[in-house]
Amino acid sequence: MWGWLAIKALVSGLIIAAVSEIARRYPTTGALIASLPLVSVLGMLWLWNDQPDRANMAVHSAATFWYVLPSLPMFLVIPALLRAGLNFHLSLLLGCLLTILLYLAMIALAPRFGVKL
Repeated sequence: MWGWLAIKALVSGLIIAAVSEIARRYPTTGALIASLPLVSVLGMLWLWNDQPDRANMAVHSAATFWYVLPSLPMFLVIPALLRAGLNFHLSLLLGCLLTILLYLAMIALAPRFGVKL
């Protein structure tokens, strides 16, 4: 069990490190790679390997779609704040706080529209 967890952590960490190195040299290419649903795909692979259950995977995949939506505005707010002169850490913090608020709104509002999370 611990060996499998270590492999998952190593592969996931290597991908994040590679993306950050690529982004350092080629920001747009790094952004493209970072925008790929690598974490979601890896998460689904790890989940399927640990528990190959079609119904569980369908729920997980659908919920992932709905949870991606509230995270998207962060990627517009952070650059706007940086261009307005705020420092990086404050911009990142405010973008993350916005995302948390939008996640909470999604959790509260989704059931009203028939979306099960």
